[in-house]
Parts: sequence; structure tokens; C-alpha cells
Amino acid sequence: MANNWKVASRVVALLLVVAITVGVFAGRKELERLAVYGYPAVFLVSLLGNATLVLPAPSFAIVLLTGGVLNPVWVGLVAGLGATLGEMTGYLAGLSGQGVIEQRRLFQDIQRAMAKSGLLVIFGLAAVPNPFFDMGGIIAGMLRMPTWKFFLACWFGKSLRFGLLALLSAVTLA
Repeated sequence: MANNWKVASRVVALLLVVAITVGVFAGRKELERLAVYGYPAVFLVSLLGNATLVLPAPSFAIVLLTGGVLNPVWVGLVAGLGATLGEMTGYLAGLSGQGVIEQRRLFQDIQRAMAKSGLLVIFGLAAVPNPFFDMGGIIAGMLRMPTWKFFLACWFGKSLRFGLLALLSAVTLA
């Protein structure tokens, strides 16, 4: 009976991730229009934009739009928090045990690095724009990295990245 609940929860987590990804991708133009609403919009767009797996989303656009108008440090922290909460979808997909990409060499390389120093790998993947963060989040979930460690490493990395982007916007618009 417990095994059935485990399988059911994995299926629900995976379906939730797919549904969020499809929904955000379909409504990405509407998300960009939210920039006029300040910090809540930065948070919401970053949350939804990073809740997708693999598909691009407008997080960078909202940070650039608001970084020159609002306090860039706060924009970075708020965008980083929203992005981190959104990135929990990849982590949840990994917790569900759905290892669709396990056979790839890149996956195995990231998995080995995460086994040695997972916090630094998540921080690095979050701080630098790259297409591999989702894979890192999935691996973190599969390796059962404690949620709070994943969250903090991701938030620091995302906040650094978005903060620097917002500062760049503030400097160029000043």
C-alpha cells in the first residue's frame, strides 16, 4: 500500500511539473506585461518563469525592465527568491525518481560533481545563465539533497545573477 502512494505521488509531481511548464510557456507574453507592478511582478514572473523545465521564460526581461527603476539589490533578491521557488519543480521532478536523462554523459558528470560538492554545483549553476540548471535541480532531488540546502544554494546563486543584471540595468539607464 505504501508503495502505491509513493508511485502515485511521483506521478502527480511529474504531471504538476509538466502542467506548469506548458502553462507558463503558453502565457509568457502576458507575464512580460506585469513589469509595471513592481516587486510583486518581479517575484511572480521569476517564480513562473523558472517553474518551467527547459523552456525559456521572461525572467531576464523583467529584471532588466525593473532594475533601472526599482532598487536593483531588492530586484535581485526578489527575483532570486521567485526563481528559486520556481526551480523547485526540477527538484521535485528529481524527487519523483523520474530519471529520464540518466544515461547521458553530461548527467553523469553533473551527478558525480554534485555527490562531491552539491551546494557549490547548485550555486554555480544558479549564478551563471546556462541550460543545465534544470538538470542540476533534477539531480539534487534524485540525490535527496536536503530541500533547505538546495533552496539556499539556488537562492544565493539566482540572487547574485539577477542582482548583477539589475545593477547593469540601473547603471545603463542612469
